[in-house]
Amino acid sequence: MDGLLADDYMAITPSGILQSKEQALAAIHSGAMRFSSLDLSDRKIRLYGTTALVTSRAEVKGTGPEGDMSGSYRYTRVYVRDARGVWRVVSFEASRIREPGERHSAKSE
Repeated sequence: MDGLLADDYMAITPSGILQSKEQALAAIHSGAMRFSSLDLSDRKIRLYGTTALVTSRAEVKGTGPEGDMSGSYRYTRVYVRDARGVWRVVSFEASRIREPGERHSAKSE
């Protein structure tokens, strides 16, 4: 992951928290973030010169720093190709897919 994420990587988690590269790597290394399965579908890639925008759907089973994060998500990743031709993730944002009529958790209300 260290080589995949740009030094200035910034993520917006499904709960709206900003997360730097260092924070993302620390969560993985500490075991605070664990995936038992991650199934991707509906991937779309759009290229704009040295920038790529990737959207997908993810079916996730796992835990994060805030507890269980199992569920369905849509996410966007932005990649930039550096001067050496290496693609790195500069931005990530995930949103939970809610079923019709499903309410937000009490934390978000």
